[in-house]
Amino acid sequence: MSQHFNNFTQIERHLDSLGLFHMDMGLDRMRRALSALGLARPPFVTVQILGTNGKGSTSAFLSSLCAAHGLRTGLYTSPHFVSPTERIRVDGEPWPQELWAAQANKVMNAAPELTYFEFITVLALLAFAEEQVDVAILEAGLGGSHDATTAISADMLCFAPIAMDHKDVLGPNLAAIAADKAGAIRSAAPVYSARQFPQAARTLEAAALAQKAPLVWADAVDASLELGLLGPHQRNNAGLALAAWQQLAPMLDKNPRDTHLQKQGLAKAFIPGRLQYVPATDSMPPLLLDGAHNPHGMTALIKALQHTGNKPAAVVFSCLGDKDWQTAAGMLKKQLGEVPIFVPTLHNPRAARAEDVAQFFNGMPPAKAQAMPDVPTDTQAAMPLDVDGALAAALARAFAHAASIAPSGAKAQPVLITGSLYLLAEFFSLYPAYLSPAASAQGRKAHE
Repeated sequence: MSQHFNNFTQIERHLDSLGLFHMDMGLDRMRRALSALGLARPPFVTVQILGTNGKGSTSAFLSSLCAAHGLRTGLYTSPHFVSPTERIRVDGEPWPQELWAAQANKVMNAAPELTYFEFITVLALLAFAEEQVDVAILEAGLGGSHDATTAISADMLCFAPIAMDHKDVLGPNLAAIAADKAGAIRSAAPVYSARQFPQAARTLEAAALAQKAPLVWADAVDASLELGLLGPHQRNNAGLALAAWQQLAPMLDKNPRDTHLQKQGLAKAFIPGRLQYVPATDSMPPLLLDGAHNPHGMTALIKALQHTGNKPAAVVFSCLGDKDWQTAAGMLKKQLGEVPIFVPTLHNPRAARAEDVAQFFNGMPPAKAQAMPDVPTDTQAAMPLDVDGALAAALARAFAHAASIAPSGAKAQPVLITGSLYLLAEFFSLYPAYLSPAASAQGRKAHE
């Protein structure tokens, strides 16, 4: 076997050369790779998670339910914030860098033509096989019909809510987007779904019927249940994961009616950047981190803010220019009114210009948005000394404003950071400790 990689750094370089956003639709490359590596039918139970918003949260809930029942669990999600190791987890922990090279060489020898997402998808399957997991939960990337995870035999499919997103790739309307995602229904394996918009529901029903796959609609969990993820919308994601688990449990020789372990699994679920509350420190106010980047996601964020009645002291907002950011931004501005908004430009070729975003916000009075320069002029002590750039400037201004209005002795208002998972990726590169559940556990109950 050829030795293409000796360490994790070389793998990262290869992935960078493939291009994070490069897509080449079709499943033929994946099928050849899986066949060559004996993974067309993996040696573990496999669940594919699809949808638009809530895929990551549903995956986290289901993974936590499996772990609570003592199962060795593989979790594959995307995107990552700081390191690709975040995408491949075994028993909740990122798969160690030092183990990547051996499996990456197998991938490269079997299928050197794979795209970025395909390469890591195959690598994840090899990792899970190597670690002898009992169950693997695979979050789809984009769509369903042509997604790399659809090339893998699945024992169950779960559909989180389907909404408008990626119109340039999946189609111009909800019917087209739902049809692409429903194209992942490729066998009689059971299909579980959160409640959907009517058009998406009809599309899933037709696809399931065509494959003779049973389709089960999952309801939200009861409001009395403690969840590890914040926000009213998470009750729908938890309900989907719980319904799926109750079907999955017998496949894994587990009791589907053990309510104690189910409660434990739902309460311990964690995924960063989804309405993640970080308590205040000596150097900065509390933070609320959420990757809402489309109208459906922004609706969930706004409902969560209304549910807690906790209005942010300031907002750091940035987004990708090829998203429907105007609609989502307009919703946020209407909700927050006079709250100041600080807008950096992301370090991303698809980024919206900070000046354009700020101008849009300020077209809805009062004008409280500021575009931040790439070189900050007034960094605060809270910021790492070696960090500069627009995000550092935006955070510094937001932290300073939050401190200036904090009432003496009262609970401080959080700074909201939202608009894109890629904005959160830049934030987490400054504060990687917040990728861990321990950094948020203290503040979660206080924010509910």
